[in-house]
Amino acid sequence: MTRPTARVLAMLELLQSGGQRTVGDLADRLGVDERTVRRYAEHLADLGVPVQAQRGRYGGYRLAPGYKLPPLMLTDDEALAVVLGLQAAERAGLATTDPAATASALGKVARVLPRPLKERLESLLTTAEFTAPVRAAAPADADTLLGLASAARDRRQVVIGYTSWDGRTSRRALDIYGLVFHSGRWYVSGHDHARDAVRTFRLDRIAALEPGEGTYVVPADFDATTQVVSGIAAVGWAHEVAVVLHTSLVEANERLPRSAGALREHPDGVLLETRAERLDGMARMLAGLGWDFDVLTPDALREEVRSLADRLRANAGRAARRTGPAAP
Repeated sequence: MTRPTARVLAMLELLQSGGQRTVGDLADRLGVDERTVRRYAEHLADLGVPVQAQRGRYGGYRLAPGYKLPPLMLTDDEALAVVLGLQAAERAGLATTDPAATASALGKVARVLPRPLKERLESLLTTAEFTAPVRAAAPADADTLLGLASAARDRRQVVIGYTSWDGRTSRRALDIYGLVFHSGRWYVSGHDHARDAVRTFRLDRIAALEPGEGTYVVPADFDATTQVVSGIAAVGWAHEVAVVLHTSLVEANERLPRSAGALREHPDGVLLETRAERLDGMARMLAGLGWDFDVLTPDALREEVRSLADRLRANAGRAARRTGPAAP
C-alpha cells in the first residue's frame, strides 16, 4: 500500500471515530498540509464515502450520520489465523519502521469481532507462551519494501542509495531477482550493474529508491533464499570448503539447510561448496549426515576428519574395556 493511500485510509479511520474533525486537526494527525487533507476528502468522496464538509473558520469534515463501512466478517478459524499471524510477524521482526503497526492492526481487528470471539482470542494471547526467543530486528521502511516488491513483480530496474557496513555510500542500478526475510532482516538480491554480478543488500541500509531504466529477465535457476542465506553464512569465514557427498541432490536438499552452502550435481553425487570458521565443526557435521563423502578442499579438513575418526574409535574402545567380555 503506498503512503498516500495509507493516509487516505487513516483519515477515514479518524472520521469513523465520530464527530467533526477540523482540517487543521486532520492535517496534524496525518502529517500533511491542509491542502492535502482537502484532496484526501475529495478522494474519499470519489470512492463513494459520504464525506460532509463544513466551511468557515472552524470548518472541517465528518461522515454522514449513520454511515458505516461493511463489517469485517471472520469465522473463528479465520480470526485465529489473522491474530496469530500478526503476533508471529511481530515476534519474527516482520514489522516495518512503524513500531505501532502491529498493535494498531490487532486493535482494528479486535474492534470488529463479536464479543465472545474477541474474549476467547484475548484468553489465548494472555495464556500462550512461545519458545522462540524474540530477537532484535532491523525494520525496513514500508515504502522501500513495497517499492522493491512492485519493481520485482514488473521486472523493472531500480536505482538504490546504499550505505555499506563500513559507512560508504553509493548509488547502484539493480535488477531485482528476489526479496528474502531472514533472521530479523529484509534483503534484496539481484544483478548489481556497478559490479556486473549478483549481490545482496540489506533493506535497512537502503536510503533512497528511484525507478531505473529498462527491464530484465530473472535467471530460471536463480534461488533468492539460497543466494541470501548462503551468502550471509559465508561472510568473513576463514576456510573455503568443497566436499562431494555420496547421495542424491534431492536427499541433500531435504537434509541440509540452505545456510549450509551451495549444492549442485556432481558425477559422484552432490558437490557442497561453502565456507567454515572451524573445520572441526565441519568434520562433525559431515560425519553426522551418515553419507560417505570425499573432501576436495581444504587438506586441513581431511586431517580433522581423521582426528574425529580416531577419537570415535578410542571412545568405542574404552566402552568395550569397561563392560568386559559377555558372560557365557
